[in-house]
Amino acid sequence: MGCACGTKKDGKVSGCNNNGACNTGGCNKMNVFDWLSNMDMPVKDRFEVVEVRFKNGRKDFYRNTDGLSLTTGDAIIIEAATGHHLGHVSLQGELVRLQMQKKKVANDEEIKKIYRLAHQKDLEKFEDIKKRDLPTLYRTREIIKQYNLAMKLSDVEYQADNTKATFFYSAEDRVDFRELIKQLASEFKIRVEMRQISLRQEAGRLGGIGVCGRELCCSTWLSDLKTWLPVQHAIKIYH
Repeated sequence: MGCACGTKKDGKVSGCNNNGACNTGGCNKMNVFDWLSNMDMPVKDRFEVVEVRFKNGRKDFYRNTDGLSLTTGDAIIIEAATGHHLGHVSLQGELVRLQMQKKKVANDEEIKKIYRLAHQKDLEKFEDIKKRDLPTLYRTREIIKQYNLAMKLSDVEYQADNTKATFFYSAEDRVDFRELIKQLASEFKIRVEMRQISLRQEAGRLGGIGVCGRELCCSTWLSDLKTWLPVQHAIKIYH
C-alpha cells in the first residue's frame, strides 16, 4: 500500500518520505487501491462525492460541489457541523459510489461539502493544533479518574479550526458524562463531542501488532468489524 500523503513535487504526489512514520496517518492505514484510476471515465458524469480520510484512518464522504481538481492524498478543507476541518482525499470516482452503497450512506443533502484545497498556512496551523491532542488526552484521563467514571478514553481529535474536539471512548455501560463535558469545555475552551467506539474500533484507531506478527487487520484493511465470540464459547467450539 502506498503513501497517501499530500506532499507534491512537480504536480505529483511524492509521499512524506518519513519511512513508515507518516505524519498524516495515511501510510498502510485503511488505504484503498483505486482499480479504476487508469480507465478513461466521462468527466461530465464523474461522481462528485469524495471519500476523505482523517486521523487514525477515520473516513467520511464529502461533496465536491465546485468541481475542484483533486488528487488522492490532497489536503482539503471541508465543512464541519461547526466551522471547518482538514482531511486528505482517499478515494474518488465510481469506487466512492460503491463504498457508499456498501456502508449504506445515502447520497443526499446530509453530505457536507468540500470548501477548497488546503494552503500551506492551513497545514502549518493544523500541525500546531494537533500538538494539543496528547496533553488533552492525558489531562482528560485524570479528570475521568477524579469523577470515577467507568469509561476508557482512547483518543482525542481536534478540529482544524481549533473550536471543537472529539473524544473517543469505550465503556461497557451507559456513562453520565455531563459534568465531564462541562469541565472539558471550560478548561480547554472548545466544543466537546463524546463518541463511543467498540474495542475493535479502538484497536483499529490506535493500531498495533497482532499474534501473527503483522499489523492489526482492523487498522490496515478490515472495515467490517464483526463481533468476536466470547472466549468460553470459542473454547467449546474447538473442544
